[in-house]
Amino acid sequence: MFSKRPPNPDTKNLAALDGRQPAALPSVGGNTAKSKPRVASLLSENLTIEGNLLSDGEIQIDGVVRGDIRVGKLTLGETGHIEGQIFAESVEIRGRMIGSITAKQVKLLGTAHVEGDITHEQLAMETGAFFQGRSLKFQRPPAVPTPSNAMTETLPLTPKV
Repeated sequence: MFSKRPPNPDTKNLAALDGRQPAALPSVGGNTAKSKPRVASLLSENLTIEGNLLSDGEIQIDGVVRGDIRVGKLTLGETGHIEGQIFAESVEIRGRMIGSITAKQVKLLGTAHVEGDITHEQLAMETGAFFQGRSLKFQRPPAVPTPSNAMTETLPLTPKV
């Protein structure tokens, strides 16, 4: 039933049979951190977490989180529920969020239900999304004039009426 088969010859053995030197093969999935793809962490539907989450990667939440979340990218699935604050580069909401969101990019999809303030650079909302709160755009500080520009610029002392 079980038989012992000889192992398949690898490239080095084939090249040795030919009398040629093996060519350098490109490494697949190397050991460097840059070539390794980052996979999102998944908190499944049947999971409840009470506490804060911290990650520089990506998290998808389909369960319940009661606490603050600080992450690179957050995806809240349709069955997901968050009670707390979110701080992220990018946030995509399909589920229920109660608390504030602070992110560069925020996307509320049609099934989203958000109660709380959103501080953002970009905000997108699909038809059907529920949002109750304030939308606050990031205010970038004004550019500080350089000493060469400070002498040439003049500011009006009183506003014109």
